[in-house]
Amino acid sequence: MSEAKEATKKQEYEFQAEMSQLLHLITHSLYTHREIFLRELISNASDALNKLHFLSLTDSKVLGDDAELKIDIKLDEEKKTFTITDNGIGMTRDELVNNIGTIASSGTGNFFDKLTGDSSKDLELIGQFGVGFYAVFMVADEVTVDTRSYQDEQGHRWVSKGTGSFTIEPLDMPKRGTSISFTFKEDANEFAGKWRIESTIKKYSDFVAFPIELNEEKANKSTALWARPKEEVKEDEYNEFFKYIANATEDPKAHLHLSVEAPVQFKAIMFIPEKPDKFLFTQDLETRIHLYVKRVFIQNDCKELIPQWLRFVKGIVDSEDLDLNVSREVTQKNVIMEKINKYLVRKLLGEFKDWSEKDTEKYDTFWGDFGTFIKEGIHMDFTNREKLIELYRAYSSNDSDKLTSLKSYVERMAPDQEEIYYVYGKDKQTIENSPNIEYFKKNNIEVLYLYEEIDDFIMPSIGTYQEKTLVGIDKADLKLKDEKKEDDKKDSDLSKSAKKKLLGYFKDILGDRVQDVIESKRLVDSACTLVAPKDGMNANMERMMKMMDQSFQASKKVMEVNLDNPLIQNLSKIQEKFPQDQMLKDCIEQLFEGASLLEGTLESPSKFVPRSTALMEKAADLYFKSLEDK
Repeated sequence: MSEAKEATKKQEYEFQAEMSQLLHLITHSLYTHREIFLRELISNASDALNKLHFLSLTDSKVLGDDAELKIDIKLDEEKKTFTITDNGIGMTRDELVNNIGTIASSGTGNFFDKLTGDSSKDLELIGQFGVGFYAVFMVADEVTVDTRSYQDEQGHRWVSKGTGSFTIEPLDMPKRGTSISFTFKEDANEFAGKWRIESTIKKYSDFVAFPIELNEEKANKSTALWARPKEEVKEDEYNEFFKYIANATEDPKAHLHLSVEAPVQFKAIMFIPEKPDKFLFTQDLETRIHLYVKRVFIQNDCKELIPQWLRFVKGIVDSEDLDLNVSREVTQKNVIMEKINKYLVRKLLGEFKDWSEKDTEKYDTFWGDFGTFIKEGIHMDFTNREKLIELYRAYSSNDSDKLTSLKSYVERMAPDQEEIYYVYGKDKQTIENSPNIEYFKKNNIEVLYLYEEIDDFIMPSIGTYQEKTLVGIDKADLKLKDEKKEDDKKDSDLSKSAKKKLLGYFKDILGDRVQDVIESKRLVDSACTLVAPKDGMNANMERMMKMMDQSFQASKKVMEVNLDNPLIQNLSKIQEKFPQDQMLKDCIEQLFEGASLLEGTLESPSKFVPRSTALMEKAADLYFKSLEDK
């Protein structure tokens, strides 16, 4: 029998043995919600209309007398029947077999040969075989497809129950296009309700470029905000759209409306909220970047489109050429996705930079709300690290109420200053009362004030800026100059031997509780301080490590002693004449525990408090006697 005669009668095709396995995989593994069937059908219809629209740009004759491209849905709530029709490009008999009979072709065997057993990899593999149409079998027992190609006068009907076989037969169709019809399964009758179909269209396909009619009523907006020229979009339209996609009540702080032709083709609107969500600081928060492909909604949490540290940004990306897997729920990470990601990050960083240079008040407010995410980016995003470092801000001793950049800090540095200094503290008062900052105050050397624990990770990771090393002032190996001039020396200054003897005595009393005891160059008024050794963590870092690991062992600190302090000099005198005196030992213990208390590492005050009381008793007694002698 000739091929021409075969094409004029009904033919039955047997699915391969793997058909039932594949359908089970599609209907049970690929889709989280059965409503996805409608998104898939509308997506296919939209693709067909787009293809015809593209052809019409060079050949208007392909439209014929049916130029109004649209998607028409007929729903009979009583009979539970559903039909979706488009007047798009349609299919020939061969295309019908090849396009929606993909899993019935030899490709099925190749597909199963490539299955790995790894569900995430297999999902991407399934996407390459284009079987999204079969999602309809989640809600229907039997499906009929009537179609006629724009190039053919003959239509064809495809019918299958999605089990053992499908049939194709010729059909008289007056117009081009495709119509898919079925009766809902009993357990899928919820989708036979008009409100259910309407809400699903609004959720997934509201911005499809072509009109969608449901029982002759318009069911979608069909005018995507992001597809319009930005000069035509009003500010209140942006604000309302932001509230819609972000579930917000406030207007956004700013937005970016992008239309990109190269290196990839996509449109996007990115919003920066006025304030961060209260749950933003969790790593697994949904990104709220909505992904569309040719105006068809794919997912509302596309993590591949934007890095984790930018998760506070809300928006929508509509790609014309992004590859997706069949489920439309798991995007394939590919070159196109990566290019969109890089472009979005570059534009957002450019926007933040503009604020920092042209509207410092706006940027300072932004930093106060979202600075933690920029810091997270510095720590995680090595590609954009240099740009992010330029956006970094902190308060400092130059003006403790005004944010400064590292660039501005360097511009204020003295010509001979080699390092950028910083210190962590829970608040400004804590920092400014710290003994470690006395030297810098006296010598008018600027110190950055860090109030967030993440800063302790950021500063060491930055390392250097404009060839200046970033150094915490609570380190033992600071390159500090001895600013003490000859005129400042006092008769009470200790001799070298007295200094060595006293520091040795401190070390003997404190034993292995400290790594070393040395003379301090940083202290001006305070008697002593505890600092981290050269390669050790500071106290704040050690606290965080302890929180993450209860077995973490902190490093021993270096105790710096201010040998010009009157108390220390008096202790030297006592040690010289009464080296075994208990008060001398008590004072050294008290100085050590007091320094531990200031840095937040004093584990128990059980000895500190009673010892402090005893020392005050002795001091009060001596003071009272001195008053009586007057």
